[in-house]
Amino acid sequence: MLVLSRRVGERLVIGDDIVITVIDVRNDGVRIGIDAPRDVRVNRAEVLEAVEKANTEAAAADDAVADALRALRPPTPEA
Repeated sequence: MLVLSRRVGERLVIGDDIVITVIDVRNDGVRIGIDAPRDVRVNRAEVLEAVEKANTEAAAADDAVADALRALRPPTPEA
């Protein structure tokens, strides 16, 4: 990991077309601005983790519902 120090108004350039600007520095955090092409996804890690967790929980709930429905359905006689 590359660690850099920047002051308000200073920028970082990633590749040819991504610019990160330090907007504000406060005691509890840093505000940054990100200029990137529309096809570049920029997401906060905690949001991605929350979505991934919700998807996993939803899939587990679907499995539990399917198992409960299978238990309620009477067995079909084989011919």
